[in-house]
Amino acid sequence: MPDTDILPNDIIAKTMQAIVLPCANEQMQLEQVQLSVPQCCDNELLVKIEYVGLNPLDAQYAKTGFCHWRYPHILGLDAVGVVVNAPKGIYPNIGARVMWHASMGDQGVLSEYAKVPNYAVSVIPDSINSAHAAALPCPGMTALISLEKLQITEGDTLLIDGGAGAVGQIAIQFAKQRGADVFTTAAKRNHKLVRSLGADVVFDYQDSNLCQKIRRELGPQGFDAILDAIGGDATQRNIELMRFCGRIACLKPLPNFEQELLFRKAPNISIVSLAGAWLANSLCAQQRMSFMSNLLLENLAKGDLVVPDISLVDFNAEQISAALNKQLAGGFTGKQVVKVS
Repeated sequence: MPDTDILPNDIIAKTMQAIVLPCANEQMQLEQVQLSVPQCCDNELLVKIEYVGLNPLDAQYAKTGFCHWRYPHILGLDAVGVVVNAPKGIYPNIGARVMWHASMGDQGVLSEYAKVPNYAVSVIPDSINSAHAAALPCPGMTALISLEKLQITEGDTLLIDGGAGAVGQIAIQFAKQRGADVFTTAAKRNHKLVRSLGADVVFDYQDSNLCQKIRRELGPQGFDAILDAIGGDATQRNIELMRFCGRIACLKPLPNFEQELLFRKAPNISIVSLAGAWLANSLCAQQRMSFMSNLLLENLAKGDLVVPDISLVDFNAEQISAALNKQLAGGFTGKQVVKVS
């Protein structure tokens, strides 16, 4: 192990509590276990975890498993904590409060301690609440990558399908910063929320006449770009609503497309995957995630970004399992954040 600086109060810890998935299961049953504190090497930081943001991906793969996982697997991807051990000369160092999005293929962050490469973290400004920071990485970076892939510029017409979700809420705000005309879908109870974030036009996603109402509002030209957070049949419907050679960023697996639709619309289809930065072992992409985290934190610190409403979850297996089930039940518009320490 390289020469390191160590926070005296935390060197005592040899073991830690962690929330693990013993095996993939439909009920998302978890266990709280005691494990050894991770050993760091090279440019890795040891971080004492304070908060972990829960995401739909955590719930989805708790049910189905993931091909890279070894069990028992520690869940959780979005973390905020304090650096307690770091190689000398590495930034950030001891005492820094950091935020990051962890590798999908490695052990997660629902534990008292976790290790992370120093280039993958962002230092959190003092003015930002730790729980708010933990709500940012996955939905925030997903929103930013989507808007970049869609090449959103001033005057573009953009449909954000699922605007009340965490990704949708952040995407609305950044799309308005770029000067787009933002249309979105949401349940009626969330129309006031998405309008307050900047959406210009809001449609009820349950409306049986949704497509007709969109065309009536937009006109015959179709959307320049669409952020498709829903997937399935909605993806085909969204391509119908695009202009010829329009752009669509998909957060879910692609359906089997009707060939006539693809020929007629010639859509530019992009896939958004945060996990790919780690799974492809792309150092450049991992560093870029840190740059995006910095942008999210800067906007939050300046008051230019509003995070979804936070619901705190206790650090125990039963409460986290219930929270993950809620993630997939539908109708959840806030952000669940586990308070670890």
